[in-house]
Amino acid sequence: MSQWDAIVGHEWAVDLLKHNISSGRIGHAYLFTGPPQIGKTTLARLLAQAINCTAPDVNDRPCGQCRSCQLIAADRHPDVRLVEGESSGRKVSLKIEQIRELQTQLSLAAYEARYKVAILRNFDTATIGAANAFLKTLEEPPSRVVLLLTAHDGDNMLPTITSRCRTVALRPLARPTVQAALMARAGLDEAAAQRLAHMADGRLGWALQAAADPAGPDQINAGIQTLHEALGGGRVLRFQMAEKLTRSADALPELLQTWLSWWRDLMLVALGDERVMIMHLDHQEHLQRVAESWTTDQILRGLNQTKEALWQLEHNANSRLVLENLFLTYPIA
Repeated sequence: MSQWDAIVGHEWAVDLLKHNISSGRIGHAYLFTGPPQIGKTTLARLLAQAINCTAPDVNDRPCGQCRSCQLIAADRHPDVRLVEGESSGRKVSLKIEQIRELQTQLSLAAYEARYKVAILRNFDTATIGAANAFLKTLEEPPSRVVLLLTAHDGDNMLPTITSRCRTVALRPLARPTVQAALMARAGLDEAAAQRLAHMADGRLGWALQAAADPAGPDQINAGIQTLHEALGGGRVLRFQMAEKLTRSADALPELLQTWLSWWRDLMLVALGDERVMIMHLDHQEHLQRVAESWTTDQILRGLNQTKEALWQLEHNANSRLVLENLFLTYPIA
């Protein structure tokens, strides 16, 4: 079994990288884009392994067995750095200090690797200062250095950075692909695999994690129950809920992502789309009842207002005001 087989549904990306390696045309910078837990970091790490693997046959790289492959897999290789954002309030971002430290390390000769590699996760969260500082490294890359960036959306990055990278855009996987992988890799039966495949929204990494630990799906269902409670209550209850929810402000963006997916499901049900389209199969009956009692304009407004509230939270707006304003726009179920 090839190490590349860890990547499911993105065979075209694997073929592209393997061709770069076998032809000796390895880029100095790659940008892997796509939703969270879709395989961006896994693919970047496999590329780091492949270009430093010591297997004699290039077609066998990465072998997964040599010292280099094993150290990279464990994030312990001295010449391969994984750089992640640091928390500042609710916001996690790559800071200029991290970039400067990385630049110093990249300027030094490799200890043992064929290529020094830096994997910079979620580069679309980099501060302007960090992005501008990193641009110099992209413009004048050190010899034998490969830079691997991941991002949710490359459009949120400086064009001067994206234009200097080879972009590998990963898309959500088809639900049958996720379902088949869950049955093969996690040993789930068809019904359980189908349920998680719907909830995963094309993210195999999330689905496999959820199969191993039900905390993820349980958290989503709890978030939807909270939304049901808010929609069924009046203004006083909603304001009380806003006060309570903002005590855990760090969890609000993920909660609103769950609410956003519920509103999308509601719109699909209201428009009469097939059952296979919705994420939350466990809530289908409730979605049907609500869709029959609200107009499509009300549903669209709820969807758009939730999307706007999520954007505000991600840009450090006052959490309680955001929730109170959002609840005022929601209809009553």
